[in-house]
Amino acid sequence: MTKVAVITGGGSGIGLSTSKILKKQGYTVVALGRKHTPELIAEDINFIRCDVSSGQEIKQAIDTIVAEHGSIDCLINNAGVLSYGTAVEISEEDWDYVMAVNVKGPFLCAKYTIPHMNDGAIIINVASVQSYVAQPFVAAYATSKAAILGLTRTIAIDFAPKVRCVTVCPGTIDTPMLHDALKEAADPKAMLNELNESHLTKRIGQADEVGELIAFLCTDKCTFINGQSIRVDGGLGIDMGGSKN
Repeated sequence: MTKVAVITGGGSGIGLSTSKILKKQGYTVVALGRKHTPELIAEDINFIRCDVSSGQEIKQAIDTIVAEHGSIDCLINNAGVLSYGTAVEISEEDWDYVMAVNVKGPFLCAKYTIPHMNDGAIIINVASVQSYVAQPFVAAYATSKAAILGLTRTIAIDFAPKVRCVTVCPGTIDTPMLHDALKEAADPKAMLNELNESHLTKRIGQADEVGELIAFLCTDKCTFINGQSIRVDGGLGIDMGGSKN
């Protein structure tokens, strides 16, 4: 029986890569998002327009998927947004928007999907290396991604053994979100070089590298992994510096 995977933010970046990988592996993939992107159309990936901060829209989307496919095996909460600013500078509206998409969205998707999941299903929450470390001016984003770790643990505890829940925490990944951020930098090339150097790999990651991990976690080879967070971050943030001599 074909497994069904639902991916939020599935139209670009990590979400698109994951959608393509899972489809090649034989899954029925349904991408949820605000825009039906040309890439999704080209790949002939199912799409439902959905604002993940809206419980009503999520419930309607999940009900539509279940009506057509019967049940769900994988939920990948990938949709995310970033607003810059310190705790003093960021507006209340921007703070609320980041929390609505990055935290409330995964909660709502889990709330309406879990009752329709098969035994052995998995929820994968895509957080960030900034669940653990942070850069300047990302108060809302770093807070939202740290919150996902708690959500993952509670879902894993409350719904085991029927449903597993795992967090994937990427480092800097070559995605449209990154390129939008680089456009705001005074010197985008210098900023990209700095990002490359900040990883032990001396490069940023590619979306497929995260997508392959997500796809692997969906397989029966990973059924003993539950309630954990896995960093796929090129070693970002673990080097304390100092001499190697």
